[in-house]
Formats: sequence, C-alpha cells, structure tokens
Amino acid sequence: MFIKPIATPFNEWKADLLVLILDKNEKFFDIEDEKIKAQAEALQAEYDSDNRSGSYLFFEPSQSENIGAILAYYTGDYKGFSTAEIVKICVADAIKYASKTKRYNVLFALNSPMGLQYVGKATEAAGMALWSFDRYKKDKKDISEKMTISFAVSEYQPAERALAEGLVLANCVNMARNLCCEPGDVINPQTLCAMGKELAEEFGYDFIEYDEPRLKEEGFNGHLKVGSGSQYPPCMFAITYDPHKDKEGESDESIPHFAMVGKGLTFDSGGISIKPASRMHEMKGDMAGAAAVLATMRALGTLRPNIKVTAIICSAENMPDAKAQRPGDIVMYKNGKSVHVENTDAEGRLVLADGLILAGELGATHVIDICTLTGACVRALGESFTGIMGNNRSLVNAITFAGGVQGESYWKLPLPLEYKEMLDTPFADLNNVGGPTAGAITAGLFLKEFVPETASWAHLDIAGPAWRSKAWKYYPAGPTGVGVRTLTELAWHWDEYFKK
Repeated sequence: MFIKPIATPFNEWKADLLVLILDKNEKFFDIEDEKIKAQAEALQAEYDSDNRSGSYLFFEPSQSENIGAILAYYTGDYKGFSTAEIVKICVADAIKYASKTKRYNVLFALNSPMGLQYVGKATEAAGMALWSFDRYKKDKKDISEKMTISFAVSEYQPAERALAEGLVLANCVNMARNLCCEPGDVINPQTLCAMGKELAEEFGYDFIEYDEPRLKEEGFNGHLKVGSGSQYPPCMFAITYDPHKDKEGESDESIPHFAMVGKGLTFDSGGISIKPASRMHEMKGDMAGAAAVLATMRALGTLRPNIKVTAIICSAENMPDAKAQRPGDIVMYKNGKSVHVENTDAEGRLVLADGLILAGELGATHVIDICTLTGACVRALGESFTGIMGNNRSLVNAITFAGGVQGESYWKLPLPLEYKEMLDTPFADLNNVGGPTAGAITAGLFLKEFVPETASWAHLDIAGPAWRSKAWKYYPAGPTGVGVRTLTELAWHWDEYFKK
C-alpha cells in the first residue's frame, strides 16, 4: 500500500478513480476543471434537493484524460456518526469499490481548508480498510500492494504530518488485529513476551519479565493457576516508556504514571469448565486486550507523548490438562486476598488481578485494564460498544471522550457496592464469578478488589467490539484492534485530558 498527499493543480491529478465527499454545509474539495466542477455541482444540487437514488453515484467524467472515473458520497446518508467517522466510512467504502472494480490508483479530493482537517482520519481509514490476514493462504488476495491512495490537499506540510500520524494509528491497529488472528500454537505466552522484549529494545523502553519461576517467587499466583494446564508456562511482563528519567535513570515521581493492563490469554478453552466447541476457535483472540496494549506502546514509541506509560501484559493459556486448576480450587493473591474458583472459564480476571497488583507496585497513579472479559457485556452492549467502569469519574470521562475522538464507543456501567455480595462465598474472600445476572458488573467489582488503593482506575470490557461478526464501517469481519486508538489518543494528549 502506498499512501501520499499531493498539493498540485487539478490538471496534474492522475487517478483511476477520483472520490468526492459532498456535504450540505461543508466543502471538502475545490475542483478547478470546469467540466468536472459542473458535474460535482450537479451532484451537489441533487443532494441539496434530495433528488437522488442511493448513497453514491458513479459516472465517467466527460472531459479528462487523467481521471478515469468519479465516485461521489453524500455525508447525509450516514446518520448517527460524527463528520470524522463519516469521512472514514466514505474512504473505506471507496477503497472497497475501487478494489472490486480494479481501479487501484485512487485519489481523494480533500483540497479545501475543511478537507485538510480530515487527512489524518482518512489515512487511518484507508490503512484499516486495506487490512487482511492471509499469511497462511496459498493464494493471497491482499490488494494493499496494488493500491495507491492519494489525497489532494491545499497545504502539503500539515497534510504530510497528519498522514504520517494516521498511518501510525492504522498500522498499530492492524498489528493488534494480526496478533488476534495468529493461531494459539504460534502466539503463546513465551512468544508474546519475546515480542514485548523486542518492542522494548526497539524503542528504548524498560522491560521486566515475570517468567514462571519469578511468578512463583513473587507470589503472582493467578497466572500460575490459570496456566497450570498448558504446555506453555504463563508469563507476565511490563514495558515502561518514561520521557522524564534523569541521567541516572531515576523517574520524576511528581509526573503522573499511566499503566495499561492487558489480558493476554493466548488461547482459552475454558479449562475444565470447557467452552462449547462451536466458536472455540475464536478464543485465539482472547488476548485482544494485550494486543491493544502492545500496539499502543508501538504507537507511543513514534508519537513520544509527555507522560510515563507502563504496559503490563498478563499472559497464560487456559487448558484442561491433568495439572489444570479445578473448580473449587483456592487462589491466594499477593495482596492477601483469597479467591474461590467456581468456574475455570472465568480466568481472565484471575490473571488481571496479578497485573493490577503489579501496577500498584510499579507506582502507577492511573490504571486502565482492557480485556475480552464477559459474555454478559456482549449481551448487554453488542459489538459496537465497550463497557467501561471505574472508580474515578474524570478518568472514565477522559477515556469516553478520547474514544469518541477516535471513533470507538464506550458505555458506562455502574459498580454498585450492593452487587459485591454476589461474589460472596463461604470458602474464600471472593468467588471468581457472581450470580446469573449482572455478570459484567460483578467482574468489574472483582477486579476493583485488586486495584492500587491510591490509583484512579478504569476497566474496559471489549468482549463485544474486539471481534466483528460482519463487516462494519471500515472494519472487515474479524478482529478490530479496538482500544489501540483510544489508549493512544489518551496518552498522546494526556495534558489536554487532565489539565492541571
């Protein structure tokens, strides 16, 4: 895939397909060619009068040797989305159309002051729309190598910066999607840890590995229990980006420390409480939270925000081996709490508890865990919304707003103390599952028990949006990389979200 901005006169434009975005109030492009300008104005008139059939009209331009065809989109046909999301959807739809009609040189006209504002978003959409996972296919259908995407712009330098930033986000989202597609015998706790170490070395991050012996030594027993039935030992690791370290390597303790804790179940069979077979193959994607956190750290390595950020990856494989944990087992945690395992398929919270404890030990002031945690959240919110809970309204609101900026949607769920009794058990301090209702909320209440006392905390349940059953917006069916853009946006513009 080749994506570039161009700031040249119309008579120098060359493309198989020219894409125009029409809006009743905003002007996204400026066409100098009189013939094509007249055609665009005719389309606009149809739009303004609602005298049209369909969301787009495709036609051959009458007088242009350089432009093969024109595709026009009407923003008003995309109800319920922000302008930025509409632009992204139009870009993705146009790329799909170009691929279907084998018009591989595509030019988007964004050469107005308004259009310039959306070059970055358009780039994100293009990068995400062209994603595919065909690594193991003999006949590869990846069209990204054939496709050239250009954006006609009014100013080159700001467009170039926006395009570069958009590509960073798109590539990192696609990194997370690729990780979720890899088989469980390729991505296991050890290979995931090795990837984290490589990433840390690439960007000069600090790296701490908690392999099986160290997990035992330091009492991170959630990982040990969940991973006990697998041939692949569990592993937890932490990666830290700190732009405020002094020459001696000491961190400035007055600076906020943002920790992201990602669930990295490289495969989840359910353990002895085994899952139904019908969709178990998708459980290689139960590490979508960890994938999002790792991809975010890659994005931050390029964008270099002014905030200390630590990624904590909680990784294990949940298998029903003879050595696996059993329903009825007790897990003793480092913070002194005991957990009764009623259901071995509620394993994500068991490893995340270790990660939250570690976030406290590392001095995090703000903690976000992200995980494909509960089917209850999917049933409540579907595939388009992430469930969000937390102990700090400012942090929850900041995440929700950052998600809105990036086109990722969140819905706040409560954490009522009265529901905590659903986690009561005569055998330990906590049960690892609640009752038959409010499963997403009781999972959040469980995790809250392991949050550092002084930290602001938010819990993101991405079980719904992490994997789309059908194509939607700029996502084909499959993993979405949800959370990457939100977490990157939050860290990148931290000072704006948390003004002193």
